[in-house]
Amino acid sequence: MLFSSPVFLFLFMPLLLLVYWSVPRPLRNSVLLVASLVFYAWGERFFALVMLGSIFGNWLLGLALDALTDPGRRKLVVAAAVVLNIGLLAVFKYSEFLIANLNALLETVGIAPITVVAPHLPLGISFFTFHALSYVIDVYRGVARAQRRPVDFALYIAFFPQLIAGPIIRYHDISDQLRRRPVTLELAASGIERFLAGFGKKMLLANPLGEVADHIFALPAAELSLGAAWLGLLCYTLQIYLDFSAYSDMAIGLARLFGFTFLENFNYPYLSQSLQEFWRRWHISLSNWLRDYLYIPLGGNRVAPWRVYVNLATVFLLCGLWHGANWTFVVWGLIHGLFLIFERLGLSTLLARMPRLLRHAYTLAVVSLAWVFFRAADLSHAITYLKAMVGLGAGWSLDFLGDIDPLVVICLALGSLASAAVFSPLTADWRLRRNQNQGRVDPDIRTLQIGQDGVVMMAGRLIVLLSIGLLASSQVAAGTYNPFIYFRF
Repeated sequence: MLFSSPVFLFLFMPLLLLVYWSVPRPLRNSVLLVASLVFYAWGERFFALVMLGSIFGNWLLGLALDALTDPGRRKLVVAAAVVLNIGLLAVFKYSEFLIANLNALLETVGIAPITVVAPHLPLGISFFTFHALSYVIDVYRGVARAQRRPVDFALYIAFFPQLIAGPIIRYHDISDQLRRRPVTLELAASGIERFLAGFGKKMLLANPLGEVADHIFALPAAELSLGAAWLGLLCYTLQIYLDFSAYSDMAIGLARLFGFTFLENFNYPYLSQSLQEFWRRWHISLSNWLRDYLYIPLGGNRVAPWRVYVNLATVFLLCGLWHGANWTFVVWGLIHGLFLIFERLGLSTLLARMPRLLRHAYTLAVVSLAWVFFRAADLSHAITYLKAMVGLGAGWSLDFLGDIDPLVVICLALGSLASAAVFSPLTADWRLRRNQNQGRVDPDIRTLQIGQDGVVMMAGRLIVLLSIGLLASSQVAAGTYNPFIYFRF
């Protein structure tokens, strides 16, 4: 079920809010859990059992960790949890990729290929697996106590706003909220506002740009001109940020309606002046997860310089693979890892002496180049696309101008302004997000007061948000292009 689908907007969500606020407080987590399972089963049905099996297994492992005092046995339990969760990913997400590469290797030595039917990839498996690992490792480290209430633990894994496409919530960030979470009118109002802003960003900006990007990336090499390649990449660069940050906005907004406050997942990443800064602003919940549960355990920055470089390459190789079982994602991750290593080797010192504009240009160039691999169907497609960007495709044809209509121009302009944080001063919520540190805003979102921006600003915001909601709903009703990019991960 999509947040931007009619059944979610006009049936699931109103009904859930009505039931949630009608039942006694002790039953509210149960209501949210049942709703989350319905939300998931709506699209997956049988594979909801896979998620339930993961929940049950990890809950038992958490209890075992809490009960054991012997360090050796605790290590065995946490190792079992890692094998269970990574094994789940390996079977459902990577088995086809591994067998295809093994068959290619076997072919070179004249051995018959292995035939295996690839399993279906359950929605959100990369996200709920990382949630489960976060829980078990937090309990192992003593950062959090094991959750004894199965309903509360299952809700942490399956809570529908973050279930399919994140943000990735670390258990220790939310464990207290599973027990008690005050809901204020201000928090609920900010949640509605955040949801509508994300809804509009998705339907009115990301989707039109996505149509152009999809059309151009699908062009055969003989028709892919230099201008078309650059237009396609520009549209995709904006689309992926607007689309994914819109999903995060909607997830964070929905969570606030039930009293949860998630950490932020984006902080205007295209304003970054280095790759290091980009990864402090892009998909922050994934960056935090990889830092806490992979990079630091590998030794982080506390080891010899060459080990730091190996750690960075390892983390970003796995980051790429986490996004998908395809060599394109591996290359995408390695490009980021490689430039992060270059920056540690001295590039960051050189960048610091450059004008701010050049630092932005460097970051956007690397990030955009890497997006070609992220978006391409395979490595051959990516190479063909890059050739077209330097004029080695269909030449200098101006056919791409046919993809540029007034709507696309408006979306490019508004999308660029939104990416550059031009609109952030308009609300107290958005201003708070500019002051975040690794996703945590300071002061806390709960300090927001209705009316603190003044009556005129409130009235203006209300009119704008209602207009956005109506326009976006009209796009939903028209059944326009509507996929979320991160659903396939």
